[in-house]
Amino acid sequence: MNDDVRNIVLGLVASGISAAAGWFVRTLLWRRQLRRKQIFFGLPAGSECLLVVNQDPSANGWGVARHDAFALLEISALIKECGAHADIVVHDAARQGIGVRTEFCVGGPVSNRRTEAHLRSLLPGVAVATGHGGPEGGALTVGGETYRVDKGTAEYVLLARLTGPGGSRPVFLASGQRSVTNQAAIRYLARHHEQLAHRYGLDGTFCLLLKVVNSDAYGPDMVELVSDVTAAATAAPSPTR
Repeated sequence: MNDDVRNIVLGLVASGISAAAGWFVRTLLWRRQLRRKQIFFGLPAGSECLLVVNQDPSANGWGVARHDAFALLEISALIKECGAHADIVVHDAARQGIGVRTEFCVGGPVSNRRTEAHLRSLLPGVAVATGHGGPEGGALTVGGETYRVDKGTAEYVLLARLTGPGGSRPVFLASGQRSVTNQAAIRYLARHHEQLAHRYGLDGTFCLLLKVVNSDAYGPDMVELVSDVTAAATAAPSPTR
């Protein structure tokens, strides 16, 4: 075998070893990222979770608002990536304790009774004006600050990862002032779950106040983090005198 042929063979062998090593490393990283995602969402492969569907309060009969339906589709994609399965339940038919299975709950207390229950039990420091009209309709109060709806321009949503006493699986809550804000919160969760896990831990609790900017033009894509309101939202309100 002459030198040229030997060099070609050695080059091919080296390339093969390098490619195999690169594939092995990428596979390890992918598996590690998947495992961290499964832990953060409480969705081990083959597990089941609860997907609580809200109701469009403006619909005649039962129906889901368009952006809420999109939010549910984005959650379904997350669940599928983790290798888990969803049990879809209407908000007023959910009869499950906190921590039994991972739960994704979409919609504010007006459209979702399950959200109303979670706010009372897990986020007692949050108050939501449930009236449909007037400037206070849908206003959200937390930490002594009130955030009002400016429809299509500035709207707010709470995104939370919560656990109950002794519960092993988390509840993910997207409670917004409009359906577009619910979708914005779920999209924010899907895009930033790695950063959230890094900041709060894979089993951490948080409640974030997000602002959706100019949804009439940008839909659910323009989202700003207003503040971390975990401490204020999870604290019981001071008794009134």
